[in-house]
Amino acid sequence: MPSSIKKQIETLREQLRYHAYQYYVLDDPDIPDAEYDRLYKQLVALEEEHPDLVTSDSPTQRVGSSPLTAFEQIQHQMPMLSLDNVFNEEDLQAFDQRIHDRLNIDRVDGDSEIGYTAEPKLDGLAISIRYEDGELIYAATRGDGTTGENVTQNIRTLQSVPLRLLGDDYPQVLEVRGEVFMPKAGFDALNKKAKQAGEKEFVNPRNAAAGSLRQLDPAITATRPLSLYCYSTGIVEGGAEGNGLADTHYEILQQLKGFGLPVCSEIKKVSGVKSCLAYYEDILKRRDELPYDIDGIVYKVNDIALQNRLGFVARAPRWAIAHKFPAQEEVSRVVEVDFQVGRTGAITPVARLEPVFVGGVTVSNATLHNMDEIRRKDIRVGDQVIVRRAGDVIPEVVRVVPGSRKKQLPEIQMLSACPVCGSAVEQIEGEAVARCTGGLYCKAQRAEAIKHFASRKAMDIDGLGDKLVELLVEQELIHDVADLYQLTAEALASLERMGEKSAANLVAALAASKRPKLSRFIYALGIREVGETTAMNLANEFRTLKAIQTSEYESLLEVQDIGPIVAQHIVNFFQQPHNIEVIDKLLAAGIEVQEVEKRDPSELENSDFAGKTVVITGTLPTFSRGEAKDRLLAAGAKVTGSISVKTDFLLAGDKAGSKLNKAEKLGVTVIDEATMLEMLG
Repeated sequence: MPSSIKKQIETLREQLRYHAYQYYVLDDPDIPDAEYDRLYKQLVALEEEHPDLVTSDSPTQRVGSSPLTAFEQIQHQMPMLSLDNVFNEEDLQAFDQRIHDRLNIDRVDGDSEIGYTAEPKLDGLAISIRYEDGELIYAATRGDGTTGENVTQNIRTLQSVPLRLLGDDYPQVLEVRGEVFMPKAGFDALNKKAKQAGEKEFVNPRNAAAGSLRQLDPAITATRPLSLYCYSTGIVEGGAEGNGLADTHYEILQQLKGFGLPVCSEIKKVSGVKSCLAYYEDILKRRDELPYDIDGIVYKVNDIALQNRLGFVARAPRWAIAHKFPAQEEVSRVVEVDFQVGRTGAITPVARLEPVFVGGVTVSNATLHNMDEIRRKDIRVGDQVIVRRAGDVIPEVVRVVPGSRKKQLPEIQMLSACPVCGSAVEQIEGEAVARCTGGLYCKAQRAEAIKHFASRKAMDIDGLGDKLVELLVEQELIHDVADLYQLTAEALASLERMGEKSAANLVAALAASKRPKLSRFIYALGIREVGETTAMNLANEFRTLKAIQTSEYESLLEVQDIGPIVAQHIVNFFQQPHNIEVIDKLLAAGIEVQEVEKRDPSELENSDFAGKTVVITGTLPTFSRGEAKDRLLAAGAKVTGSISVKTDFLLAGDKAGSKLNKAEKLGVTVIDEATMLEMLG
């Protein structure tokens, strides 16, 4: 083994650790992401060529373990304590006075001269991470303070957590305590992705962080946008002098930062209660601008020697306190309840309130979320209620004021018809949200319905972008998807930023879209939870638009991948006269839906892909992924987006990436386009 290879690998690792430190700890990257990716790929290639040189602290080894069946328990050598709380200046003064009394130090001019560190109290999950000789050994949750869960494999997936500490002046054993949290932007993106996939959304960033860190499969945790801020140390052993750490809490945090560990940039040194309160007011004003959720401020005596003298009481240190932010709540009265229709047809009950000043603004409307929440909280018109507002979050009714209801009040009832278009309101058993079924007709859903109808996987109308759709709807040039086919080049050319050529191209694209496959047309209608695969299955089963329109609930249940809920959505959609009216308008405008030819059942039975699960990745030589997917679906395959042990085939093209690696690890059969065509016959 040439020593130059080993040196090259170590150099790449050091470079990647340094750049990760610049990015995650200092928030000051000095190379573009593409350059970091290039260095990372170099290291991966070298380690694949020389697997004997791979080490557990290499930047490439963050994800690699198999899913666990359960978390092991870890006993904390030093307990992870909780904090006592204060809620106002008086309580904070009393805390400071107790410290002075115990240390036998006089307060000067009515204020403290004790030095504190002040830091935001992150709303996440407490964690303890142990390093030995600079290498990450294990990580554990707080648990009950004495025993936590071993989440080492999951913590290793966090890019902000170094697998090896920087420098060489760290203690031999260093246990750091911190908070794992999910930034607001990451939380919003995660929920948006879940919503698009029809999956359950997280309630708040804290729940999302806790749920993500406690996944038994570290590969799932690796996909979640988690971060860490360190706020203290636990067991520390060995070092240049004593334990090798500074003698103040603030300086210790700066040392941790120097070791490559992330520390919150808002942490400051303050002196006395007045300075603590000034810091508190500053952060409170900026609370909603911070990229993470916090619920207060933590003050800690800065001098470590004084911390040791003060000691602990019960399960909390005497030298630290949490100053909680006030709840942004007030009392009002529900005057009436209206129902709003969202762009996807979701019907949301909204309380009209007696105006009340809360969270810095006057609030007269508050969301009630859905009928399940109204029933759970037992909210009725006329009730005195607690209203909460936090920053720019929509105000909500938290609960009824206990004992405020003096007489029997009628229950709030969901509407039977959409307040915008009059279509029937659908609420599937087991679902919280009620929806308007007039998807093609309802004014509230108009723009979203048209955007979906024109999208690439639906009718594929080139040139009809989101902004143009919104402009056409705003100027009332179109009222439903059928109106698209009445547009003229002259009318389009008169719009802002639409020249004659663009207008002519769009009219041509509309004409070119008039012969859609049945599956594409069904998908384009935007029936709830009917995606591409379900639309393909419907087309293959019923073969004609008329047959699908008139299909009964029981016959829909016999179609592959259609269960009771989706079957009910389909029935409800085609039972709405408004939807049928728009479909008839589309057919009258010249849409010729291509029916599916009847196939010999033996064809599907003999197909190599019948009943098989296929994932497509990379760039194929001649087919687009969509074309390949259509071929596979027609052959009876189920095409999904992620690799798992249930995957039968991975269709891989050029630049296949991580899916190819995972398929090979799981033993999934990998095929190329030529093999697919051969199997399709």
